[in-house]
Amino acid sequence: MSEANKRTALQFLKAMSDADAAAQDACLTDDVITHTHGFGKVSGTRNRETMLATVDAFKAILPEGFNPKFNRVTAEGNTVVVEWEGDAVLSNGVPYHNQYVFIFTFTGGKISRLDEYFCTVHADATIYPLLLELSKSMAHGN
Repeated sequence: MSEANKRTALQFLKAMSDADAAAQDACLTDDVITHTHGFGKVSGTRNRETMLATVDAFKAILPEGFNPKFNRVTAEGNTVVVEWEGDAVLSNGVPYHNQYVFIFTFTGGKISRLDEYFCTVHADATIYPLLLELSKSMAHGN
């Protein structure tokens, strides 16, 4: 099961990089939650619907994807830990490089919890304003 869980975790991250909410959805349980650790504006707990809406928004914010480089993938029991780096360019031309550790918890072969660790200060300064702008634009029907 550990190898299957590793494949699912990497499929999830590829779907995130590709802004493919449908592919990401296939990896998740119905009651999945994600928790971004830290104290930034991007920190907090989100449900499945918000997770998928965020990855869908990445189409506009990260047009070329995260371009992930996987440094380490470890699995034990129902847990997979992925250490990776993103090397992206945001839609406004600003480079976005961040380092991540994602801890996936699996139930029945699907992701039931995701704990995210990354530099939230950097994400707040770069990605958050674009997410905010996009959500305001969508609220006004643009």
